[in-house]
Amino acid sequence: MGIYKYKPARAHSLDTEYTLEPIVQVDRLSKLFPLNRGLFRNSTSFVHAVDGISFRIMRGESLALVGETGSGKTTTGKLLVRLLLPTAGGIYINLHEGQTDISRLREQELTRFRRFVQMIFQDPYESINPRHTIYDTVVEPLVVQGIGDALEQDQRVADILALVDLIPPRSYLFRYPHEISGGQRQRVAIARALIVEPVFVVADEPTSMLDVSIRTGVMHLMQDLADRLGITYLYITHDLAVARYMARRLAVMYLGKIIELGDIEELLNKPLHPYTRALISAVPIPDPGYCRRPPEIKGTISSSINPLPRCRFLDRCPMANNFCANNDHPPLEEKSPGHWVACHLI
Repeated sequence: MGIYKYKPARAHSLDTEYTLEPIVQVDRLSKLFPLNRGLFRNSTSFVHAVDGISFRIMRGESLALVGETGSGKTTTGKLLVRLLLPTAGGIYINLHEGQTDISRLREQELTRFRRFVQMIFQDPYESINPRHTIYDTVVEPLVVQGIGDALEQDQRVADILALVDLIPPRSYLFRYPHEISGGQRQRVAIARALIVEPVFVVADEPTSMLDVSIRTGVMHLMQDLADRLGITYLYITHDLAVARYMARRLAVMYLGKIIELGDIEELLNKPLHPYTRALISAVPIPDPGYCRRPPEIKGTISSSINPLPRCRFLDRCPMANNFCANNDHPPLEEKSPGHWVACHLI
């Protein structure tokens, strides 16, 4: 099916009527990285990058995943596209032929899997081979997947470059990455991910390396392409303003755990977890006369190496008491319809 045979674009993807069918279901997903492992001994220390998280993304919606550096956002994204193998838990993606547990895919099945699931990386300078022309970069997924003959591949490359606003596309085909700007490089990366017409895309902070003046254009492009091509996003970011623009639902991560999850407008207007409140209070307000109370949390993010089973946020929480210190990390519980929080005291 050609790129332009999908439904026409809408004004904004937040207006999309989502189906009730989940395209991604994550069940108690964990990823531990061993430390100090030797040739004749097993490691006794592990970095708990992702630790028992569960969520789902409905077909046609976008979920934003936010948190500080080291919270596990990028590791979660890499697990969902099978660039990393999980230590425990399941990842179920509903592809055209039905639900698939990608944690159990064999190597020979991964090529077909990546026909439907792609990733857009943060750094366009590192994610594109500097020795390949733009044409070679964008056509490679078609070659790997065996889609079309040479003439059809040439047309698809020209079509997708036009779709990401690299116009006229023929003038970009034989340029090298160093001959175009950073924003154009990121558009090339987006074109490479979308040329095989995936149903699910993990976007790992795709605008954080770009100048502020061109971020909005790239975000609007990704929204428009989601509507045109019927794509579901997991959008990873540390910027709540970007998350609000790009997604309808928001998940907040802290030290490998999801601590709050819900509709993005409700979560931003009525945050329940003290960490989420601190994140929102750190968002700059363009009013020099506005005076805001400092965040209530204390200290810096704790170590993720062999963390104690208690609440991960205990050491920084302004509400913590002995019950929090003597019990396991709280599970996500639905405090109001669609609003989930992991806290013993809420």
